[in-house]
Amino acid sequence: MEHIKAIIFDLDNTILDRTSTFNRFTDSFVQTYFNHVESTLAIFDRIIHLDQDGYKDKGELFHELLDELPWSSKPSHDELLAFYSTEYVRSAVLIDQAKEVVTVLRKKYKTGLITNGKTNIQYGKIDQIGMRNDFDIIIVSEEAGVKKPDPSIFEMACTALDVRSEECIYIGDHPMNDIEGAFRAGMETIWMQANQPWQDGLTAKPLHTIDQLSKLKELL
Repeated sequence: MEHIKAIIFDLDNTILDRTSTFNRFTDSFVQTYFNHVESTLAIFDRIIHLDQDGYKDKGELFHELLDELPWSSKPSHDELLAFYSTEYVRSAVLIDQAKEVVTVLRKKYKTGLITNGKTNIQYGKIDQIGMRNDFDIIIVSEEAGVKKPDPSIFEMACTALDVRSEECIYIGDHPMNDIEGAFRAGMETIWMQANQPWQDGLTAKPLHTIDQLSKLKELL
């Protein structure tokens, strides 16, 4: 590990507990719009299912919800997107020990974060969990104009950190977007096993597979 100079993280389900965050948002959403329904469990479960662990476009998601759910009075699509922008950010939950882990690693390595998503939403969540200043660089796909798994977004991080790709370890939960993408850019990887199963046909071979971010303190 002597050659490693930088540790770069994914955000959702790596630094941020995306599952808990969206569950909290969904609970707020259901309480706001469906207090006329006696039991909202089915509504809650349907929203979680349609969201596809965050990989469903939110504009499409809210069109589906407007069509499917038992509204007492349908809001506009724009209203739901605005509600999401505010309440989802407010619902942000940090992965257990994430701040402590990054603080420890910063004593030895440069640190970065690369995340796919809308600029205002991703930075909003980072600010909500209080970690904007815990990384040397942050790259959000919307402002970068390219998203994972395109190797160029990983190369942007290397340039910003002034390191070579082979001097970096990338840590993320998505086998294709994070692990395969970083591997194709020449980085070492660690897979944060969360909700996304490993996919057949990937060529990346992570250095480690972990299910708790705190394990990085032992590995790095």
